[in-house]
Amino acid sequence: MRQQLIWRLAVLVLAIGFSAVGETAVGSEVYPQLLPGDRILIGTVVEVRGGQARIDTGEVQPRFVPLGVREAKGLPDLKTGDGVEITVNDQNLLVDVHLIGETSHHRVVEGQLIQSLVTGHDRAVLRTTQGDEESHSIRPVARSKMASVPVGAVAVFLIDESNRIVDVTFGNMQAVRRAAELWDKKTPLKGNFARIVGTILKPLENDLIAIRTEDGEDQPYEVRSLAQLRLVKLSYGDAVILLVDEDGKVTDVAIPPKAHETDRETGAHEAK
Repeated sequence: MRQQLIWRLAVLVLAIGFSAVGETAVGSEVYPQLLPGDRILIGTVVEVRGGQARIDTGEVQPRFVPLGVREAKGLPDLKTGDGVEITVNDQNLLVDVHLIGETSHHRVVEGQLIQSLVTGHDRAVLRTTQGDEESHSIRPVARSKMASVPVGAVAVFLIDESNRIVDVTFGNMQAVRRAAELWDKKTPLKGNFARIVGTILKPLENDLIAIRTEDGEDQPYEVRSLAQLRLVKLSYGDAVILLVDEDGKVTDVAIPPKAHETDRETGAHEAK
C-alpha cells in the first residue's frame, strides 16, 4: 500500500513537471501497463554480439534485442549480466527494453490519423482528442500495426522517449486505465525486485522452492502462480535467477543457459 501511494505521488509530480515545461501534449497520459495486451518480461543478458543482445527470459527460446533500440534514445549499451525488462506487444513483438529499475518515459496518446501514412510507413500525423496535431516517426516494429489503422479512426498510440510510435491499439483511454489498475494489483512496481542468483536445492513443491545463493546461504521462497510454470522443469543443482518482490515472493524467473549449451552454441558460431 505504501509503495503504491509513493508511485501515485511520483506520477502526479511527473505530470505536474511535464506540464510546467510543456513536454507532454494535451490528451496524453503515463501508465505503468503501457497499452492493453503489452506485457513485461524479466530477463538477463547472456551475450552481446553482432549488434544485438541475447537475453534469457526463462522461455524456451532466448530473446534477441538490437542494441540500436537503446542507442537511438541515448541509453547505455546492454552488457552481459544486466538484468532487463523487455516490453512486448500483443503480437509478441519487441516494444522496448530497459534495465531493471531504469526510468522510462512513455506517453499514451488517444487520437486519430489525419492523413494516410507516407511511403515506407515511417511517419504519422495524429490529431489528439483535444484537437492538437502531432507528427511522429514510427518504429519498424509498429509499422505493420500502424498500416492497419484507417484515417479518422480513434486509436491509442504509445510514444517512447525518442518521440516515436512503438505500439497502437483500437482500445480507448478507459481500457488503458483499467489495464494500469490491473497491473498495479498483480505486479509490484518495476525496480522493487530483489535479484537472487543461486542453484536449486529443493525443486518446486506446494508453491515453495529452496535455493542456495551465491553467498552460500540456503533460502526457501514462496512462488507466485505466474512464475511457477518456469520452475517446474528445474531440478536439484540447476542454476536460476529469482526476481523477488517486496513481499518476499518469487514473481519472475530467469534460467541461465547450462554450460554445455553455451559451449555448443559457441562451437556453432565458430563453425560458421
